[in-house]
Parts: sequence; C-alpha cells; structure tokens
Amino acid sequence: MSRAEAPVAGVVLAAGSSTRMGRNKLLLELEGETLVRRAARAALEAGLDPVVVVLGHEAERIRAELDGLPCRAVFNPEHALGAGASLRCGVHQVSGAGAFVLALADMPFVTAAMLAALVARYREGGAPLVTSRYGEVDAPPHLFARALFGEILAGEDERCARQVVRRHAAEAAVAAWPASALQDVDVAADYEQVRALLSRP
Repeated sequence: MSRAEAPVAGVVLAAGSSTRMGRNKLLLELEGETLVRRAARAALEAGLDPVVVVLGHEAERIRAELDGLPCRAVFNPEHALGAGASLRCGVHQVSGAGAFVLALADMPFVTAAMLAALVARYREGGAPLVTSRYGEVDAPPHLFARALFGEILAGEDERCARQVVRRHAAEAAVAAWPASALQDVDVAADYEQVRALLSRP
C-alpha cells in the first residue's frame, strides 16, 4: 500500500497521574469538555484512524469521558513506569498502520488542523518522521512512519520518542507552529492561563 493510501493512526497519551496538579488534570474542562475528550476529538476530526487513547491513572474515569467517541481506549498496566511505557503500549495497538501521530492529552492548543497538516506532510514526501516545532522547541505532536515503530518499541525509558526524534532529525520534515500553541497543563496556574487565553474574544 502506498504512502498516500496507508492509514495513519493516532496515539493519545492519557495515562499520567497528574502529581504536579494534585488532581487528574485530564478531567479539567475547557470550553465545555474535558482535556482528554478535547484531545481525542481533535485526533478523530483530523482523520486519524484508528485513534487509540492510552489510559492508566484513574482509567475508568478517563474512559467515561470518551463515551460516544469512536476511539479505542486501552489500559496500560505499566503506566506508572512513565510516558515511554504508555507510548509503547499505544504503538502495539496501531501496528498495522503506515504511520501514527503521537499526541499528548494535556496540550489543549493542538488542533485537528495541526494533526491533519502532519499527515499531509507525511503523504507528500518521503520523510520517516514529521516533527512539530514551536519557535525553537520541538514537541509533540509528532508523526512516526512504520519504519520507526521498532525503534520506539525498543526504547527502555520515558524519553524513547524524544530519542527517536533526535536520531532522525536530519531526515525529518518539520511543521512550524506558533510558540503560543506549545502551552500544556501541568499545574493549576497553567490551567488558569489557558482558560484566560480561551476566553479572549
């Protein structure tokens, strides 16, 4: 199957324990929906298929937030080992895809249009990796072609995706986004800042 035809999956990481927030940040609401539902919906609206949401901490509460969305929620029994373990769990679930987009559920300014743009860059070129760059910072979402799945699965710590991105930087296509879109939600002040930004006309 050609690159233009092969399905591109989505892996949304939603397994963390939110220790810095003090409560499950993925259940916080923005514009009427929780962070985790917002992230899963963006992946679906981008046309990613399948969309796998990797659960861990408070898995059943997170799963309930995905009710009605045509995504696949999977529990990672090793979620306490960090994001790398959850990513590897997700990659196993999308092993039949030609590529997958890695997205984090705590990045509320990542849109469906951004995710779709990564897929478009992948389909139009030969790069095995399409990275997101916010100003001078590389951060998810990133797209990994099937040729890189084995490297991710061979990683042994939570930085496995970052290490693969670094190793293949010279071959990567880059999608540039405004630095402001990099905002994630780790502590209460982040959440209040995002709410304030979203409330602006």
